[in-house]
Amino acid sequence: MFSKSKINEPAPKAPEAAKPATSTAPAAPAPSDFKAAAPKPKPPASVLSSDLHITGNIKTSGDIQVEGSVEGDIRAHLLTIGETATIKGEVTADDVVINGRIVGRVRGLKVRLTSTARVEGDIIHKTIAIESGAHFEGSVQRQDDPLNPGRAAKPAANPAAAAPATKPEGT
Repeated sequence: MFSKSKINEPAPKAPEAAKPATSTAPAAPAPSDFKAAAPKPKPPASVLSSDLHITGNIKTSGDIQVEGSVEGDIRAHLLTIGETATIKGEVTADDVVINGRIVGRVRGLKVRLTSTARVEGDIIHKTIAIESGAHFEGSVQRQDDPLNPGRAAKPAANPAAAAPATKPEGT
């Protein structure tokens, strides 16, 4: 009952608006509330089809599903790499789901390699899941803020400096 009256509110307000000015005042907040609610729904993911080949970088604050091939870096909120997709470049997203092939570094808060994934490169993550059957060649590094490459360079420099000192001791 209540939802029906809310849906039907705009229709009765038109006749009421003709009567007194008090009906116009409640009518003004209702459309503004509706306009504020309109941009909130999340748009669907952009899909790059399997017959599409892109050379260049892609950057969005939204979601992308790649089925084709990309030679360049990709930055998105949610990135889904399809089984037929091939990415040659760095991938950065809050959530990364890999079903296809990536040659390059992967950065994400949540990274998931499915059983059909093939990754050749380093993965920098906050959380990671690797399904049985996934092919991964590279290193895995956990960071609290993997999306910020500036922080990755500082910790990486310290272990790199310590690594040569360790090699001569072992030989």
